[in-house]
Amino acid sequence: MHKIIALWAVPRSTSTAFEWMMRQRGDLDCLHEPFGEAWYQGEVPLWHRYRPGEVTTPGLTLETVWTDIQTRAQAGPVFIKDFPHYINHIWDADFLSHFTHAFLIRDPAKTITSMNDKWPDFHEGEVGFPEQRALFDLLWALNGTPPPVIDSDDLLEDPEAMTRAFCRAVGISFIKEALTWEPGGDPSEHSWWDGGSFHANLARSTGLRPQVRKYVSLVDLPDRVKQVHRRMKPHYDQLYAHRLTP
Repeated sequence: MHKIIALWAVPRSTSTAFEWMMRQRGDLDCLHEPFGEAWYQGEVPLWHRYRPGEVTTPGLTLETVWTDIQTRAQAGPVFIKDFPHYINHIWDADFLSHFTHAFLIRDPAKTITSMNDKWPDFHEGEVGFPEQRALFDLLWALNGTPPPVIDSDDLLEDPEAMTRAFCRAVGISFIKEALTWEPGGDPSEHSWWDGGSFHANLARSTGLRPQVRKYVSLVDLPDRVKQVHRRMKPHYDQLYAHRLTP
């Protein structure tokens, strides 16, 4: 079986932009949240806000997704971007041993405000920070060393240096040309959620380019959202302390 690189992220963490960059390489079979599709739209949906009548896909399960990933890895190297909370109930040493793991984190003030903007009724179980930290801690315990972590703000400030660090950490070559692309790409070709509507900015982008670090305020957010942020922040801080630097 060829390498399966798994980038474990949280929602609204610039992870799809990173995935888009990985697609430009041309040497990886890239999958967009394959476990998430089954979690949200499989034949037995697991998301907290599911109501009868929501979109489901007969025959799509976490098990069939995993079978498909392994089949793809027989043909060549695979890259997946996904969220740990979709599969935290199936983690075990054997399953996790099939992946080359890496983590993408982002300040929860930014991810949670973005989620609240897109889904004002989001459930705390969809935020993902506790499961991301739990997987990080488990892999560290299993392997004796912490898996690589990149922070979204670091990535956006210095895309080339952070992508180099990522590639070195997961054992693949760095391809500078993958950092840029032509605008007008169609994320809906790869995104199963809502026709790729969450990725409109990505479709207009031209690459991962240096950006000035921005900060967001929580002052005007509902108390519920502020409380979610308080519970998520310690998990982010734990991974942030182990992030890669250029």
